Amino acid sequence: MQTFFDLPCSRFPFCLIPVLLLLIVGCGGDALPIRNLQTSLSEAPSYSIILENMKEEGNFFKDYYHRYRIVQGEDATVTDWLRVPEEYYQANEPFMGMVLAAKKEGESITEPIPPGYQYVGDTRYGSWRKDDRGRSFWEFYGKYALLSNLFGGWYRPVYRNDYDAYRYNRSRNIPYFGRNNQYGTSGTIVKKAKPDFYQRRMGRNRIQSTSFMDKVSKRIGRTRSNLRGRSGGRGK
Repeated sequence: MQTFFDLPCSRFPFCLIPVLLLLIVGCGGDALPIRNLQTSLSEAPSYSIILENMKEEGNFFKDYYHRYRIVQGEDATVTDWLRVPEEYYQANEPFMGMVLAAKKEGESITEPIPPGYQYVGDTRYGSWRKDDRGRSFWEFYGKYALLSNLFGGWYRPVYRNDYDAYRYNRSRNIPYFGRNNQYGTSGTIVKKAKPDFYQRRMGRNRIQSTSFMDKVSKRIGRTRSNLRGRSGGRGK
């Protein structure tokens, strides 16, 4: 797969993005990498920035990294690993595989959404069709059909019920992870698209859960021991 930094300029109109990003990150700039990307894409009428992957490195002093998939026009590119602040990493930990920032025809979208959902319901991009079971689903027009592939393994067909639930959540500023919780870091899509990440995460969760239960067991044991000590010290 081509990365964002080795894409030929002839295929990408904003050839200075990698240079600007390297300068900002290399100089220790305070701006978040995703904000730098948005600034570099400010002239683009439409784009999507997906949280493609994330990782933690180090034991006592950890570093946190994001990797983004950028979808614009007929191109999809992936950035190198970009270091992010711990608080930003933790805040977006639930949203792997989702769009963190997007713009459609000049309208900015800043809350996390499932890939492609900003185009659903817009008749400039597609229309509602029915499958052989009578279920209504969104179908992109021919020239936009490539979008579903550009989003990589993160896109799934959008049915009317999904979209209605998405709109309900968005009207209440609630992230939408799908009616079956298929989107996001804990969803089934991550398990299929990033099996290595999913296994590492599950292993880390098991370790954390075991550590927590050990602490609870030790605390309960101390409490019971103290109670027995008090009981045994009482006269008859």
